[in-house]
Amino acid sequence: MKTITENLKNIQQHIIEAAEKAQRNTEDVQIIAVTKQVSIERAQEAISNGLRHLGENRPEGLIAKEEVIGKQAIWHYIGSLQTRKVRKVINQIDYLHSLDRLSLAEEIEKRANQVVKCFVQVNVSEEEAKHGLSVEETIPFIKDLAAYSKIQIVGLMTMAPNTEDEEIIRYTFKGLKKLQQQVVDLQIPYAPCSELSMGMSNDYAIAIEEGATFVRIGTALVGSEGSVSE
Repeated sequence: MKTITENLKNIQQHIIEAAEKAQRNTEDVQIIAVTKQVSIERAQEAISNGLRHLGENRPEGLIAKEEVIGKQAIWHYIGSLQTRKVRKVINQIDYLHSLDRLSLAEEIEKRANQVVKCFVQVNVSEEEAKHGLSVEETIPFIKDLAAYSKIQIVGLMTMAPNTEDEEIIRYTFKGLKKLQQQVVDLQIPYAPCSELSMGMSNDYAIAIEEGATFVRIGTALVGSEGSVSE
């Protein structure tokens, strides 16, 4: 496995190129190092390379790493979160990337000690295997969140289809950007929706060209250590 230092240098160059292509400032793009498939030690290596934003998708993995790394990191929960597991993680994280149902919002409201920065997950590509709201459901859902004082909608999140077809990937990201702007135009106090969480190891450059502010990079950055014992 390459060192994170080597991988990061390569990724930062791609980010610069994508941002220049889109006439964007690279400082507007934040890398989330997705450490779900690597050890605590590898996550610490990410921290030592200046990567403060770490992403996990399982409560067990998040808790194990957070116990060791603590506030050295800004913690992102990027997987689908079961309602019954909200109490385990909600006060350990800084961002939740997978808000997609009112039952989850209700549990967050009940369990959170402070306001949680949330991304609404949108299934722009309408794939059956993916979690998330449809484009049409998203704005009504955000409006329904008015009653939940512990939730701030900082942005939208999506995943593009796993395909080599760049047009399909780009279409998905364009769709999320368009929807984000519609939410921004509503000027909802609890939903500034200024952020876009989209793009992973294989498509983050396209996501940046289409407006991503957070890119979730795992394999291409920290690698994969297979089955990690937490």
